[in-house]
Amino acid sequence: MKKKHRRLLRNILFVVVILGAAWIVFAPKPKHHHRAPHQVEVQQPTLPAPPLGDEITQPPVPPSETPHPVLPVKTQARIALVIDDGGLDMRDSRRAVALPAAVTLSYIPYATRLREQTREAHGVGHELMLHMPMEPMGSADPGPGALTLDLSPDEIRRRLDTAMASFTGYDGMNNHMGSKFTADRAAMNLVMEEMQPRHIFFLDSRTSAQSVGAEVAAQHGVPTLSRDVFLDDDMSPRAVRAQLEQTERVARRKGFAIAIGHPHPATLQALEEWIPDAEQRGFVFVPIKDLVNQASP
Repeated sequence: MKKKHRRLLRNILFVVVILGAAWIVFAPKPKHHHRAPHQVEVQQPTLPAPPLGDEITQPPVPPSETPHPVLPVKTQARIALVIDDGGLDMRDSRRAVALPAAVTLSYIPYATRLREQTREAHGVGHELMLHMPMEPMGSADPGPGALTLDLSPDEIRRRLDTAMASFTGYDGMNNHMGSKFTADRAAMNLVMEEMQPRHIFFLDSRTSAQSVGAEVAAQHGVPTLSRDVFLDDDMSPRAVRAQLEQTERVARRKGFAIAIGHPHPATLQALEEWIPDAEQRGFVFVPIKDLVNQASP
């Protein structure tokens, strides 16, 4: 019996040892979270989603990638936009009046309902000019009442007086066509003799490189400036945009630029799109008289 008891006890101990070993091997182990010394967990804030319909603002473009850098305030460049041939097409002329900046509108003296159109333009704050027809080179017709070299001095003066009385409120005059007339010194002397007592400025449209208009105006004490850029000799949208870029380059280089365009649909659409963008980039739109006053001694 004693041998049986000892064998039974040995078996029991063997089972206990086996069970204990199994527990050590297979029992679940407690989990421990380890952090590096001095490491702090920062909880990232949850940003609210933008309201429906709002655009998510993109990061600003670095200055080196901006196609037209914004000019510093103290070096803002000024641009005077002149729209010639005002009043001939009333619908397009009214569209020019609605441009989103102060522009200079130059009206042809033989346009229909001229006083009505110029009152409307002046009433919303645009500067007015008289767009005086003058003789061109070649066979193009400048229209009724034009100044031509075959006229007598008295007839030139009479035509000027008639044109200058066609409407009121204008600050200056520029030539419509006139590549032939503005190159003649004697003829331009007659024009300036009529302009000087009226205290209006002369903008030389520079339809010819041979123009002496600005030179003769200065000799008579008539305030004067000359056009820098024609916007729409080529009326394709691409060409007009290229000329607007040229206007910006001139304005940056010398501090101001004078650009002349016409109330063509392509020109007006380009201006409607370009003006707000140019203003955001630091350009300031001014009437011609502001530039003339600064240039005058």
